Amino acid sequence: MSDKIKIEQQQYWRSLEARAAGGEVFDPVPDSAGHSSDNSWSRRSFLTLMGASMAMAGLASCRRPKERIIPYVQAPEEIVPGNPKQYATTMPFGNRSYGALVTTHEGRPTKIEGNPLHPSSLGAASAYMQASILDLYDPDRAGGVVHDGVDASWDYFVAHWKTLEEKFLANEGEGLAVLAEPFASPTLFRLKREFEKRFPRATWATWEPVSDENVVKGRKLASYTPSEDHRQVYRLDLAKVIVAVDSDFLLGEPESITMARGFASGRKVATENDEMNRLYVVESAHTVTGASADHRLRLKPSEIGPFLKALAVELKKQGLNLGDIPESHGFGEHSQSIAVMARDLMAAQGSAVILAGLHLSPEVHGLVALLNDVMAGEPIVRWVRGGSSSVADTSALGSFAADVSEGHIDTMVILSGNPVFDMPADVDFKRLLKNTRNTMHVSLHRNETAQECNWYLPKAHYLESWSDARAADSTYSVIQPTIEPLHGAKSEVELLSLMVSGTDKSSHEIVRDTFKWMMSSGDFEKSWQRVLHDGIVRLEPEGPGPRPNPNAAKSILENRVFARQVTEASNLEVIFTPSYSTYDGRFANNGWLQELPDPVTKLAWDNAALISPTTANEFDLVNGDIVTLALKGRSIEIPIWIVPGQADQTVILPLGYGRTQAGRVGSNVGVNTYELRTTDAMHFATGLSMTKTGRRRDDMANTQDHSSMEGRPIVREATLDEYKKHPEFAREMVEHPPLTSLWEEHDYSEGYQWGMAIDLNACIGCNACVVACQSENNIPVVGREQVQKGREMHWLRVDRYFNGEPENALMVHQPVACQHCENAPCEQVCPVAATVHDKEGLNTMVYNRCIGTRYCANNCPYKVRRFNFFNFTKDIPETTQMAQNPDVTVRSRGVMEKCTYCTQRINRARRDTKLAGAKLNDGDVVTACQQTCPTGAIVFGDINDPNSEVSKVKKRNRGYELLSELNVKPRTSFLAKIRNPNPELEES
Repeated sequence: MSDKIKIEQQQYWRSLEARAAGGEVFDPVPDSAGHSSDNSWSRRSFLTLMGASMAMAGLASCRRPKERIIPYVQAPEEIVPGNPKQYATTMPFGNRSYGALVTTHEGRPTKIEGNPLHPSSLGAASAYMQASILDLYDPDRAGGVVHDGVDASWDYFVAHWKTLEEKFLANEGEGLAVLAEPFASPTLFRLKREFEKRFPRATWATWEPVSDENVVKGRKLASYTPSEDHRQVYRLDLAKVIVAVDSDFLLGEPESITMARGFASGRKVATENDEMNRLYVVESAHTVTGASADHRLRLKPSEIGPFLKALAVELKKQGLNLGDIPESHGFGEHSQSIAVMARDLMAAQGSAVILAGLHLSPEVHGLVALLNDVMAGEPIVRWVRGGSSSVADTSALGSFAADVSEGHIDTMVILSGNPVFDMPADVDFKRLLKNTRNTMHVSLHRNETAQECNWYLPKAHYLESWSDARAADSTYSVIQPTIEPLHGAKSEVELLSLMVSGTDKSSHEIVRDTFKWMMSSGDFEKSWQRVLHDGIVRLEPEGPGPRPNPNAAKSILENRVFARQVTEASNLEVIFTPSYSTYDGRFANNGWLQELPDPVTKLAWDNAALISPTTANEFDLVNGDIVTLALKGRSIEIPIWIVPGQADQTVILPLGYGRTQAGRVGSNVGVNTYELRTTDAMHFATGLSMTKTGRRRDDMANTQDHSSMEGRPIVREATLDEYKKHPEFAREMVEHPPLTSLWEEHDYSEGYQWGMAIDLNACIGCNACVVACQSENNIPVVGREQVQKGREMHWLRVDRYFNGEPENALMVHQPVACQHCENAPCEQVCPVAATVHDKEGLNTMVYNRCIGTRYCANNCPYKVRRFNFFNFTKDIPETTQMAQNPDVTVRSRGVMEKCTYCTQRINRARRDTKLAGAKLNDGDVVTACQQTCPTGAIVFGDINDPNSEVSKVKKRNRGYELLSELNVKPRTSFLAKIRNPNPELEES
């Protein structure tokens, strides 16, 4: 059998149902193009849901901030109406931060991009960053201060605090408690210290349901100086071998943007002579990171620790200095694979790294820290001090809860978060609040926690407040407002300043004071203006973090987490994991994220208990069956979803759903899995029981089988060795006769001709491009029922395919949007010429001509056209449309729409260069999906320019055009996926 035939015979399938159907087309939504048979459905019902997406913030959204802010680019002498401006700010996310550039139109933020100067974003943006602008305009944000259910004012609260302040000053803060989220703000860190000095007997507790608490504790176990907080910063662009131990570092970890960028830089092979990095993934769930693995080993959660011990033992056998650790590991099933992995790591010593998931135990993180320091070291792994960031402390919750239960806490101030919803079930935080006389909550919404507090204080969104942040590598950044607070909201900085100083100061003044202290030398005003312009400042480093102690490996490995556990087959194991959409629940009321298909399951508007095909067979379950999950006396009912490649006897429970006070979008969506989570089972537990109820959910919205392309060879993939032997394999996979047209084709050899190339080797399926496109192009949210019918409106979708047997399936992602075919089938069937080609090769839509025949969608082989079955904008006041991109037309009912290659950006770049008397250069036009992509998988430009990046990429021998055998001549091409398996494991 030739290598070429071997490559051709790979079979991909989108779902278990499609695989079972063999070569036949599986259509789960046969009525997706028809009208709803439910006459009770009204347009008003949809408009209720669309409130958040249409940003009903009212006329207040037009107000400019009072303080002067500096554009990212050189400030113009005067603002020209219609010209958008960008401002540098920072999105805080727990004790991490991500630099952002916010595009504003006449003082209204409309789009978020990554700040290329910020080390945690590097010009890219995650789906959470892109969608956070929708939270700013969320109509469910509370409108003002509330006291005991009655509207109040900030001044009234200040007067109330003054009365409490006198008492707490007299008793040094006894009975006062602050419950805060982790933060990375130097200003909040400074105010916290002042709070502790002013009220030395007060309590300060830190809580976050998903945090890096175990990472910090683990590194303390491995350190010579365990009293200090420190972090490891990774340079994956220097890594040749990466082992991810239950770590979804490409999407589910705090620094996923920079780690994905670094990882992808080692995957972009230009020719068959280039080398690639190698990724080993050992995990229980099937994750986005697992989809990019060259080798993937699925293990139950209880086997992760023993696996890591076995790897450490094998590394010592290969010569790694780990002190006096055991000589054997007892992990016999995969001993050969572990030995090969250890040899590979040692062969790449100095450019090899091991990554561990946030949820793993402190002991696991301690061992990984030791292994990385001995095996890799700087610059690939750098230790930095924790500095001005705080960390959650679950172990302190017990004493905190006891103080509240025993009546020692008189006043509790809750800074952000939602502990009533997401705190461990055994803490019963709702009951604790009832034992406290004065409770105050600061948050964006009147959520589950705010409903139980005496005082609700509306929190300013980060786009409407002043603050600061510290990045993972110690870079400082500023958070500056792009709009005045829409609801008279106050920031945490302002509230905490009131508590420590007794005066009501502006957040601008407070943050300036912090930077004056940090930038004490030189001309402060000049330095301050530079900070506002760039968004960041690089101060003198605090010095290297403490080094780990290699002799700690022996004591760490004695922990029971590294011992093999024998469990009965009926006892399942469970992992609690943040949702790719709602995270820990904070984004539950964000319509863009709720409707964003999960990159693995393709579920939208729901969560489910995820199980493997083998486990499903054992319990006689199919997708949608409702089961009862019981753990330590607590139980929930939840539908199941089968995920190929997941570990057997393992249940994955996504967090962040089942909210009751999220808002009109997020309330009563999904199941609250926090009800099973306790302080001794925060991330993982054994002894879970699963019982089939006999009931099922048939209304789960899942997009995995939508937009099928008739089983054609869509994804093209090979190993690195196969690629070296057959460099042209991607183009040779499909054989077809010479392609000829029935008519004389248009000449596109002159002028600008736009095209795109997407590297499947760099694409990780993170969905950031989908949300960026939705934000840029005013794409509406349609709701669960319409998604279930196949009517989602996303112009860009990220298809997910499996390859191999269901038990050990590998996953691959492929972004698909309009291909802008030169010989477009859609244009040939439109009776009114509503879709036509322009002279620069764009397949354009003339919305006013469209009469909604949907012939074009029927004739599109890529299934990328979207039809407005309902009118989502008619009853919304025109002023609220200002929250959307004014450069993009808002479509109405009966109109077809699709990707335009961001034609508004092309036109703006063309106009700007014409006014400047210049010519468009490569890189002047950047599409929304390209700009936000963390891995740089998307390239766009003029294909007539032989020196443009897109022209060079398209000429690579991995390149192919999707369905080119149909002679449609698409302008978007793909680079085939290449995996780099270890030859030793391939032979075995």
